[in-house]
Amino acid sequence: MKWKLATVFLGASLALAACGGNNNATDNNNGNNGGGDTAAAAEQIFQQNCSSCHGKDLSGGVGPNLQKVGSKYSKDEIKKIIENGRGGMPAGVIKGEDADKVAEWLASKK
Repeated sequence: MKWKLATVFLGASLALAACGGNNNATDNNNGNNGGGDTAAAAEQIFQQNCSSCHGKDLSGGVGPNLQKVGSKYSKDEIKKIIENGRGGMPAGVIKGEDADKVAEWLASKK
């Protein structure tokens, strides 16, 4: 019985760590970036939070292809999609300044 309980706790811990890990990594970027290369910071935020659905190369997967998303949507429109979600994409995956950076970076993809 103790092994079953330990297995449940271990599984729950791993699941929570996987779900919550992206927000902590994004928060750390704000402190380490120091206003450096915004495009590199935006790409790193994307890789940590979005690439599992949109692909590491923006080619899509579960989520749509974003390689030319800037030719379809403006920075403000992309930011609204990030903030509010759309279709199967949940709202608020990225927030605040990080959402601004990613929206600007994606808007440049034409």
